[in-house]
Amino acid sequence: MNDALMERLKIFLHREDNRTLVGIPTSQEEIAKAQQRLNISFHEDYVHFIQTFGGAYAGLAVHAFSNGSSLGNETVVDLTLGFREEFKELPFAMVLQTGYVISLDGTGNPIIINPAGKVFICYHDTEEIKLLADSFEALIEENFYEW
Repeated sequence: MNDALMERLKIFLHREDNRTLVGIPTSQEEIAKAQQRLNISFHEDYVHFIQTFGGAYAGLAVHAFSNGSSLGNETVVDLTLGFREEFKELPFAMVLQTGYVISLDGTGNPIIINPAGKVFICYHDTEEIKLLADSFEALIEENFYEW
């Protein structure tokens, strides 16, 4: 992720009144175990983010392993495995099998990063999949605003 965006996130997330929005930075061991369990490779921008902030708010809740208390306890592994099972019969099941769930929209639709690093949303009601951003960095750039 670019340095300017990371600096904006650091300033915002390290403010005293935003402490519940940032988790504990992820270890390389946690990353390796999760990648093995999910049979995927995390994109380098996602890794940079979670090694810096853990699960944190960046315009949307980005789940990792130790999330900010305002984000809930679900890890990227929990979300991915849960949606893989729940949506295994839907047309976008392959995207879930080869990608990983980093977030949810406001209605419970999973936001996924695929092996190429592109970010998609899977709509469970309509069984459609839509490209949200060409990368994790672009997703954060488009959604993150300081308040």
